[in-house]
Amino acid sequence: MMSDFVPGIELSRAFYREVVAPLIPGVTHSAALIGPGSEVLEFDTARSTDHDWGPRVLLFVPGEEVAGVRAAVEAGLPDRFGGFPTVFAYHGQVRCGVTVTEPGEWLAGRLGFDPRQGVSLLDWLSAPWQSLAEVTCGEVFHDGLGGLETARAALSWYPDDVWRYVLACQWRRIAQEEPFPGRCGEVGDELGSAVVGARLAREVMRLALLLRRRYPPYAKWLGSALARMPGSTELGESLGAALAARSWREREAALAAAYARVAALQNRTRLAGWLDEGVRGFYDRPFQVIDGDRFADELMASVTDPVIKGLPVVGCVDQLSDSTDLLVAPGRARTVAAAALNLRT
Repeated sequence: MMSDFVPGIELSRAFYREVVAPLIPGVTHSAALIGPGSEVLEFDTARSTDHDWGPRVLLFVPGEEVAGVRAAVEAGLPDRFGGFPTVFAYHGQVRCGVTVTEPGEWLAGRLGFDPRQGVSLLDWLSAPWQSLAEVTCGEVFHDGLGGLETARAALSWYPDDVWRYVLACQWRRIAQEEPFPGRCGEVGDELGSAVVGARLAREVMRLALLLRRRYPPYAKWLGSALARMPGSTELGESLGAALAARSWREREAALAAAYARVAALQNRTRLAGWLDEGVRGFYDRPFQVIDGDRFADELMASVTDPVIKGLPVVGCVDQLSDSTDLLVAPGRARTVAAAALNLRT
């Protein structure tokens, strides 16, 4: 029953306290629900329980203790907890919901680096937003080892100059296509105009989240994340109108309203100088644009770190590619980001 649904974070918190912790008395450990899973970002619903869902805990112990702790936990788990089996299919493998691992190995496996050792510029720009959200959201139930909360704090948000750079690249993505809904519509291509308009709406959504210090999740949860952002109602209405528009002029007007809202958000961050929040003509053509390059240029001019200031304005790995097969593989993501930005791996 939908009304009986217990969010996964609550189920797993109780699972740790009532079942898992009593199985390992005296073992120094950390425990959390972080990493992949809709429940980590608190987007799970009763529908989520049909796959890859159940009482789960990540149990972190020193490397030499992994095998022994795993054996003790697996031997002591009950068959069910909270009405759900404790052994279930998760990402193609049938296993118990307790993952026992060494923290550095797990962090490197998710991110491509261990943030407890510091976070380099390449680390920041090669870690996908979804992965950063998975590590910094969720909940730490116990941090007896120490370091897990330190790692999460280190990744809580970009340093200011990295933030400026990522925002500049997001504005650049808008600038590259903002006149196209009008140009497509002008030649009678309303389908093309709608497609480009939808692309721009996605970029605005991601920009709005970045401006509010939130890592944009992957496509399935992007709209949900925006809806939860304080003050997003009017922006969502403008973007919805752009997507529902039947003509390019209606689409352009709705996008213009959305651009003005994210421009105002940009000004409120004070990361760069204040810029006019209104749209304007696209040269001598009859299209209204925000001129995203103004914001990109102003942000890059405000960067003080010479290495970041010298980067091409192409962005982090999410701005370079939306291939899932790339973004879920930290090694590939790191290689692509390093090559595009001319940064050392």
